[in-house]
Amino acid sequence: MKLKKEVIATSALLGVASIAALTVLAQDEPLQTVSYVELDKYLGKWYEIAAFPQSFQRGCSHTFAEYSKNDDGSVSVKNTCIKEGKIKTVDGKATVTDKKTNAKLEVQFFWPFKGKYWIIGLAPDYSYALVGHPNRKYLWILGRKPIMDSQTYNHLVTLAANKGFDVRKLVKTNQH
Repeated sequence: MKLKKEVIATSALLGVASIAALTVLAQDEPLQTVSYVELDKYLGKWYEIAAFPQSFQRGCSHTFAEYSKNDDGSVSVKNTCIKEGKIKTVDGKATVTDKKTNAKLEVQFFWPFKGKYWIIGLAPDYSYALVGHPNRKYLWILGRKPIMDSQTYNHLVTLAANKGFDVRKLVKTNQH
């Protein structure tokens, strides 16, 4: 029994060490996005499955975003969460900064501040997305449903680690 516990502990330690090593190696590489995003398919509701904690989201649960196209071609962004028992929303605007791929956007919620929103992982059927910032300090795992199966979630965590994100910082979002 003791040997079995030692094997499990060693395996877990090696797994964490492997993720940390992948993170360090990939941090120096430029962040790669997906090759192409069909914006019309990307529009709609996305639930936050997990994210790096950010001060602007502190205390939020049941977090989701809704994207729709504006007349000028930009994307309307409406983020919603429950905070202190109340529904909180913030509206923003996103513009595509890489027309070749549509995978790099800039989002603005408060003038003059803008943030990079890069789509770095995307399901072929647009059922999940992995979004990050090239400085690797922001990361979101998004899904079309509030709950994601563990296989898909683990796939996205591994993808993020391979792209240089410290996935030990990921926190699952309460969607219950």
